Amino acid sequence: MPLWSIFRPIVALFLAERRSALLAGAVLAAATVLAGIALLGLSGWFITATAIAGLSSVTALVFDVFAPAAAIRFLALARTGARYGERLTTHDATLGVLAKLREQVFRNWAQPQAARMLLKRPAKLLFRLSADIDALDSLYLRILVPAAVALCTALAVAVAFGLMHPLLGLGAASWLLLTGLGIPLAAARFAKTPSRRRGHALESLRSKAIDLVAGQTDLIMAGRLAAQQDGVMKSDRRLHEADDVLNRIEMFVTAAFGAASALLLGATLLAVAKLAGAGTIGAPVAALGLLIALAALEPFAGLRRGAVELGRTMLAAQRIGPNMSALPSPERPGSPQNALAVHLDNVFVCYDGSPLPSLQNLSLSLAVGERLALVGASGAGKSTLLALLAQEIEAVAGRVKTLPSTLLNQRTELFQDSLRDNLRLADQNAHDAKLMDILAATGLGDFVAQLPEGLDTALGESGLGLSGGQARRLALARLLLRDTPLWLLDEPTEGLDGNTARDVLRRLEGHMRGRSVIIATHIRREAMVADRLVILERGRIVGAPRRGENEFNAALSVLRPD
Repeated sequence: MPLWSIFRPIVALFLAERRSALLAGAVLAAATVLAGIALLGLSGWFITATAIAGLSSVTALVFDVFAPAAAIRFLALARTGARYGERLTTHDATLGVLAKLREQVFRNWAQPQAARMLLKRPAKLLFRLSADIDALDSLYLRILVPAAVALCTALAVAVAFGLMHPLLGLGAASWLLLTGLGIPLAAARFAKTPSRRRGHALESLRSKAIDLVAGQTDLIMAGRLAAQQDGVMKSDRRLHEADDVLNRIEMFVTAAFGAASALLLGATLLAVAKLAGAGTIGAPVAALGLLIALAALEPFAGLRRGAVELGRTMLAAQRIGPNMSALPSPERPGSPQNALAVHLDNVFVCYDGSPLPSLQNLSLSLAVGERLALVGASGAGKSTLLALLAQEIEAVAGRVKTLPSTLLNQRTELFQDSLRDNLRLADQNAHDAKLMDILAATGLGDFVAQLPEGLDTALGESGLGLSGGQARRLALARLLLRDTPLWLLDEPTEGLDGNTARDVLRRLEGHMRGRSVIIATHIRREAMVADRLVILERGRIVGAPRRGENEFNAALSVLRPD
């Protein structure tokens, strides 16, 4: 794939988001380098001119030291100010664009079935959001800006030398473009493969290290701990080998730039000596030319790191590029009519890669305020139906209409953050008094009130620091904070001891008044709160008895007791 095709969507985002700041950063970077070269050259001219003027009292009296001295001070201050402004502008713009890119990629992942995909490949997708996007800062900071600055430098050097002699300007500019761009391009070609290997090795190392740390218990039980450790070490060795190759390439690039700079300086010395001998230029101008030649290749050396990392940057762009275009938000199901909370008509659902539908020819209606329990063997489609209603998956056929809903699934997702912020995931505007009222309603009020830091108490990863029952109650508190007319509960008391499960279920039931509720369960105590049971088998409804019917009691009797 052509280089431009790989980077085009990334460059388009950069220009769309922070065009002015990015261009200003490039201009300031060029101003910094040009001011530095001019400062060096003018200083050499001034020192040489004052030395020559001092040889005679007549020339010493008429020599103007104030204008060059003021220009030197101006260039020194301009260089410092431009450097500060360039660093501030380029880094702020780059970080802003990468933040927007990270948001765009995450939004594109937040589509139906995204949660299931994230659970299957969490390390790889996290790597895309972090390391891959971070690698794209090289595109602007280490490739585009240095390249623009280098071209401006070549033009400025060509003009300065051209005023001394046209052939000198042409020769210097040609040498700068040939070596200044040729060396980084050659380095990029040789570094492409090891740079990509480094990216793959780093991803493998992080993934295997996470698996080693997070899965120690399982690995020990399976007798695979040593094998996992060997895998981590192999990935680390591959990373070390790639780093070694890249460091060698960067060393050769530095040496090549040094040689090219020495050749340019030597050729410039011979040229200005010949021009000075012919009387075309004076000694001060010759000194200016030598010092300009000394610094002329320095801006091109800024491409060194970007060239070595180009392969890694290309790999990141290829991975991120397909997620650049904003995907349309999934169409929200329309609201059902005739006082219904849910209406499904001849619905089919298939998971990606599955040849058989998980739900087929399914039609179901739920009245506002009605409670319904989904029962059936594991794999019958209970959780799939809840995910469909929660818009986590889409139907491939049929009509789905539902009121706004909140899904409480089997797994309580808590984060390494404060209790307050874990709760505010459900309502970001909730004040502390409301949070404490909700916690009291779920049985956590006294527990949180006794904590030294209260709502500021930090939880560990996955809610570490709370018991299973407390974590479940915290999830229940988030459910209450959402305050939607339809609740979707996926085995809400699974994994809890009997007393805790009954207490959580009692609190849930106390807040069900006026709401429509669908519970997926295989536990009798959960199904008993329902007005109607829907029996699923292989994605089909095979029965729907109501409370008071013999079939209702028969279906309850085969469920797992409390």
